[in-house]
Amino acid sequence: MQINDEKELPMGNSTSETEEGDTLFREIHALFNPRSVAVVGVPTGLKMGRLFLMALLDQGFPGPLYPVHPEAKEIDGLRAYPSVSAIPGEVDLAIVLVPQHLTLPVVRECAARGVKGAILFTAGYKETQTADGAAMEKELVRTARTSGMRLIGPNCMGLYVPKAGLSFFPQLARKPGPVGIISHSGSLASTVCRMGPERGLYFSKAVSLGNECDLTAADFLHYLGRDPDTGVIGIYLEGIREGGRFLAALREASIVKPVILWKVGLTEEGCLAAASHTGAMGGSRTIWESVVRQGGAVAVTGFEEWVDTLTGFALLPAGVGERIGVISGPGGIAVSAAEACGKEGLRLAALSPDTVDCLASFLPPTGTSPRNPVDVGLSSSLIIDYYIRAAEAVAADPGVDTVLICGIGATPEINQTYADAMIRIRRESGKPFLVLNFYGLDPAIPRQLLNAGIPVFESAERALATCARVIRYRRWRHAHS
Repeated sequence: MQINDEKELPMGNSTSETEEGDTLFREIHALFNPRSVAVVGVPTGLKMGRLFLMALLDQGFPGPLYPVHPEAKEIDGLRAYPSVSAIPGEVDLAIVLVPQHLTLPVVRECAARGVKGAILFTAGYKETQTADGAAMEKELVRTARTSGMRLIGPNCMGLYVPKAGLSFFPQLARKPGPVGIISHSGSLASTVCRMGPERGLYFSKAVSLGNECDLTAADFLHYLGRDPDTGVIGIYLEGIREGGRFLAALREASIVKPVILWKVGLTEEGCLAAASHTGAMGGSRTIWESVVRQGGAVAVTGFEEWVDTLTGFALLPAGVGERIGVISGPGGIAVSAAEACGKEGLRLAALSPDTVDCLASFLPPTGTSPRNPVDVGLSSSLIIDYYIRAAEAVAADPGVDTVLICGIGATPEINQTYADAMIRIRRESGKPFLVLNFYGLDPAIPRQLLNAGIPVFESAERALATCARVIRYRRWRHAHS
């Protein structure tokens, strides 16, 4: 990956490059919105490949589905065909599940049949780090290009597009949302998409790239950056092909929407693991830091930080700011939140004298504090009105940009009252709220908060780190718009 660590690279906006970008957008859009799908090599028994057909049926794919099996007459209530060429109708997308030695003949057949794109699930190519594996990948691409067909993979899970009825795993949410995912890892892509609704995340499109023999992360980033259904982009990368193209796509996308980048392969151990997983070659940390700096990416480390940040960008409104009002029952949590504010470059809001007087008027005189961080005392777990009135007062203070709530009630009924009140106050005040998910809280409560647009985090540190990333990106975007 060749990226100059000092000079910024040109964006590349010549007429020919614009036309090429428009063509690429149309090609990928066709893959994300196929009218018909063939599942080639789908097994008749409950093996891994069967999940792809099950996923499409579960998602309610609206167009024709064509299982392809050399012997079966019917699979899952659908008529099966012995080959792609035997399918009577047009095929827009093929999901190819056959063993490695049969993949190339199937790709040849798809190219001859006029299939627009193919997802190659089978492994055994570049990631084996053998000359034969790399040569087979090149031949797959050469064959596809004879007809203009595009390839995703090999060694990948493919596509999840709720709006189009596409899925790479059963029981994923049918509800679409604003988050787009690009991942070298199929398991990570399916994991974040499965757990997404638990964190308030719903997806526009997700793609598992695998070995990137043809379409790359840069290609899909170019698409999602222009996609009107996508407001936040999350990327998991094990390596970067064509660094200049990737940086140009990153800068183009980051100017209009946040790109949350989790890059592995920056250590010797991670680099070796990435090479054996998808054949990706890691890069130096210095070059990666240059990509982040020049491209406007929001860089994260690890799965939890990736999901936290996606949640923050998906749910926090534009008005989120650095002056934080903290409300807590547990005193230690209040102190840790104040510490996290300082660490992340945020500020504890200076509450107005009127707000302090209001808080002091109803909080118990001992074991509490009406100043920020506001300590409502341990009795608040029984008298939840302390939390509610404190949230109303702090959210109304003009010196507070964002409110962090740290608490839990003593009974399910109290917790429901607490959640209903936080949702109401958030809506009435228009101020961004962050809420902590305490141990013992009924899982239904965080889901209600998330569905109301209030992000929920496992700790004050994670909540405030996420808030700080959102603020820093929005400042960067304003400075570069």
